[in-house]
Amino acid sequence: MSTSDSTGATPRPEPGVMLMEVVVIPVSDVDRAKEFYDRLGWRVDADVALDDLRLLQYTPPGSLCSIQFGTNLTPAAPGSFQSLYLVVPDIEAAREEIVGRGVEVSEVFHEGKLGDRFSAAGSPGRVGGRAPEGATYGSFATFSDPDGNGWLLQEITTRLPGR
Repeated sequence: MSTSDSTGATPRPEPGVMLMEVVVIPVSDVDRAKEFYDRLGWRVDADVALDDLRLLQYTPPGSLCSIQFGTNLTPAAPGSFQSLYLVVPDIEAAREEIVGRGVEVSEVFHEGKLGDRFSAAGSPGRVGGRAPEGATYGSFATFSDPDGNGWLLQEITTRLPGR
């Protein structure tokens, strides 16, 4: 998938490979968002201020994709990003970790039918508890940052072929 050279530099992806590395999320209060993502224990990659721009970059533990937020980064409305997936190997452990950091997280649920994961909390399509028989890709929990940007924990224990 990637080529390396003898210098020890980071391997370059093969032509045609596209790596998602950063998602910019809209927030209304940069310092409040910084406090929230610090509390989650995410790695701070950057905190840069220049003139009327401020950019912070955070990476969830083990992730190859980061988030950025700040001032003058996006015209999107604060809190308008929903269902930002965080894939975890153990939904209960991940939920407890986040709750232990003082963040409100929904109870674990599974879908009544495909797509119900995107339904509002408390809707009948969100069935309480883990997916039947612990089905991979089937158990979820949600939480939001202070602006309402929504995160979706999804348990994946076995990847589909080719993933």
